[in-house]
Amino acid sequence: MIAELKGVGKEYQVGDQTIIALHPLDLSIKTGELTLIIGPSGSGKTTLLSLLGCVIYPTQGKLFVNDQLVNDMNQKQLAHLRLNTIGFVFQSFNLITPLNALDNVMMPLQLKKINAKDAKTQAEAALNLVGMLDRKKSLPKQLSGGQQQRVAIARALVTDPKLILCDEPTASLDASSIATIMEELVSLSKSGKSVCVVTHDPRLLNYADRVIKVENGFATEIKKNELTNAFTLV
Repeated sequence: MIAELKGVGKEYQVGDQTIIALHPLDLSIKTGELTLIIGPSGSGKTTLLSLLGCVIYPTQGKLFVNDQLVNDMNQKQLAHLRLNTIGFVFQSFNLITPLNALDNVMMPLQLKKINAKDAKTQAEAALNLVGMLDRKKSLPKQLSGGQQQRVAIARALVTDPKLILCDEPTASLDASSIATIMEELVSLSKSGKSVCVVTHDPRLLNYADRVIKVENGFATEIKKNELTNAFTLV
């Protein structure tokens, strides 16, 4: 188990009004699984992903990531946990446009103050893993959407994280690129990592080991025999 939520909820105070973004829930995220987080816009699924990514603190309950209690951490400790334990993949890729693919993937290693030679070796290995080593000198604008996303996955992988969080990673991709990206994510989960994917795309159900549906701030796990109807309310 890489993450555990015990009665975790999230609220925001807007003036004199309390907004419940996520009602308290118990949830375990295990290694070796690909978990889909589905739900309509504004349902709370991004809040759940942000909690798992140690980007925000829970308002209530206890959140553990990599056996560490997130509630008690300061911002510096959270940043260290994110850098060493969690890889992020975003819908918009978030590649740095003036940098080529290799330099983009090297960035997290430079933040860890790994020497340039070792960082380059590790970054090239990550690019090779996603089939993009031959485009290591290409700028983001010279790559297709699917290729940019594969570089983004390489960047998420380069620190060897235990938990990979993906926010709509296939939303702007064609069908062929979606299959490539999801097969890579499944392969990563089977290699012992935990992969969580926020999505609106019903085609991704076939790749899931587990599905968490979030609606009106309530998160519930959908059983395997209910997967075909998982998107009826999205």
